[in-house]
Amino acid sequence: MKRRAAIIVLDGVGIGAAPDQAAYGDAGSDTLGNVARAVGGLTLPNLERLGLGACRSIPGLAPGVGPGVGPTAAYGVALPASQGKDSTTGHWEICGIVLERAFRTYPQGFPRPLLDEFVRRTGRGYLGNTAASGTAIIAELGEEHQQTGKWIVYTSADSVFQVAAHEAVVPLDELYRACEVARQLLVGEQAVSRVIARPFVGRPGAYTRTAHRRDFSIEPVGKTLLDVLAERGIPRVGIGKVDDLFAGRNITSEHTPTNADAYRLIEAALDGLAEGFIFVNVIEFDQSWGHRNDVSGFHRGLLELDTWIPRLETRVRENDLIILTADHGNDPTTPSTDHSREAVPVLVLGGRVRPRALGERRSFADLGATVAEYFGVGPLAAGTSFLREIAA
Repeated sequence: MKRRAAIIVLDGVGIGAAPDQAAYGDAGSDTLGNVARAVGGLTLPNLERLGLGACRSIPGLAPGVGPGVGPTAAYGVALPASQGKDSTTGHWEICGIVLERAFRTYPQGFPRPLLDEFVRRTGRGYLGNTAASGTAIIAELGEEHQQTGKWIVYTSADSVFQVAAHEAVVPLDELYRACEVARQLLVGEQAVSRVIARPFVGRPGAYTRTAHRRDFSIEPVGKTLLDVLAERGIPRVGIGKVDDLFAGRNITSEHTPTNADAYRLIEAALDGLAEGFIFVNVIEFDQSWGHRNDVSGFHRGLLELDTWIPRLETRVRENDLIILTADHGNDPTTPSTDHSREAVPVLVLGGRVRPRALGERRSFADLGATVAEYFGVGPLAAGTSFLREIAA
């Protein structure tokens, strides 16, 4: 029997508090709930029908589709078990790696000796070296960067080394090579989760970041779902930045600047793939709206997602296993522009999936464990499969 599975990660679409949320400075973060409250309640009939409102209470969404009628998908939430709250950590955990120690962060900027070596190897000086919003620091330092050619180096609350450069000042290939240099330097005790190339265009007062972003992740520290699928020769299709998050190990991916691009490629993959695993990162909830505290954009994105759900459902075959989830929160209603430590929704579709409550899963790794059991390649190092709970 040919099997197909997909994990569709809605980047940043958290669903409320995790038990240790306050330790991360995220008390009160509730991405879906707070967006719902900010817009006077969500109207998402298709996601509501699947069971999003039954995962956790969300203003505007009923826990069922009508009196006495339950959701049509299996539904629940998953809690983060790894230390950390960035995309690499979340995607790794989904695929079976639980980190006992978070990646290092640099709230006061990076050490001078490290930056001196970065300058020596890349041939350009740097500006910034602070924790900042990407759009804000480009607005602040973009003109000086254009005048001097120096890199704009910055970080955030996450474990990232970000390098911004104007595309008319620094060719993309040079920016990517500089990020590869930084990736080589940021290892061992100074390891960061990701080095991120942040190209931009425009003029002072009107800079915009482009779709040529690239992430240079540290290689996974253990065997992942992708690795075990590859060992068994099971095809793997990546959509969005998932290849970057796994340092390209056993996954290649077509990057998608918008959610609409991701949805289009998911449809194409389901139309053309006879068997195998589809791994997707849907980027804009995080990149375009969460990090920019854009509540209306986030809400608009949820409406677009809801409109697309029937197109997904028409492509689900009898033996498919399709999981909608997230990797962390990114609450656009809070003062922070960074990721938030949150639980994530879990919605599972398939012709043989029995609609039922999955409860509160102890780790994102339960998702990868379920896919591994489905393909007969498990178990993974972490996670408890819920496949038998949903098998019709």
